Amino acid sequence: MKKTLFLLPVWIGLLAISCGRGKRDTGAVYMPDMAYSRAYETYAGHSNLADSNIFYNNMPVTGTVSRGENYVYHIERDLPGDTANYTASNAVANPVTSLTPEMYTETERLYLINCAICHGSKLDGNGPLWKDGAGPFPAKPATLVGDAKYEAMSDGMMYYSITYGKNLMGSYASQLSPQQRWDMIYYIKSKQAGGKGGAAPAAGADSTATAAADSVTTAAK
Repeated sequence: MKKTLFLLPVWIGLLAISCGRGKRDTGAVYMPDMAYSRAYETYAGHSNLADSNIFYNNMPVTGTVSRGENYVYHIERDLPGDTANYTASNAVANPVTSLTPEMYTETERLYLINCAICHGSKLDGNGPLWKDGAGPFPAKPATLVGDAKYEAMSDGMMYYSITYGKNLMGSYASQLSPQQRWDMIYYIKSKQAGGKGGAAPAAGADSTATAAADSVTTAAK
């Protein structure tokens, strides 16, 4: 009993010390890199992460192919100041030769989400960021329909631009799968003068060509 009474002040003192921390003080953190994430923006510079030996560029590892991917694009991104691979992409044909009504509707939805903010819902370059010159962009984005330059652009070059980015346009490789990128190019071509990519499919359109295209593997010539 005496021993217990003797230790009681010690226990009270330890309790007071353990409860004396401020409510916001959680003490030492075990493995802080797992407790606190390092936020990043997709198109922002990441040089600040180099101090922690972290490398990130939002691109898949070179030579890898996503599981279940049907279309393999073998052209790599050009090094700064070089355009050889961009030029070579001109020889790559679009493996998508038609879209079912459902695929066309879905591709149009993806266009409105990812592309219309710059290129406009009518593909006229007059999206919210330009807005007849009243938007925040200092220059009008590319006019995909009505500009001979972009109507003459090959499917392969469009795919390169969507995959790696071109000029002020960033890469959309993380937003659109290879299948969706080829579908998007078909959609754009179908809207351009002369229907170079084919007209929008009618209800009940035959999807045989689309099913066949799904097994195609695209390679640079």
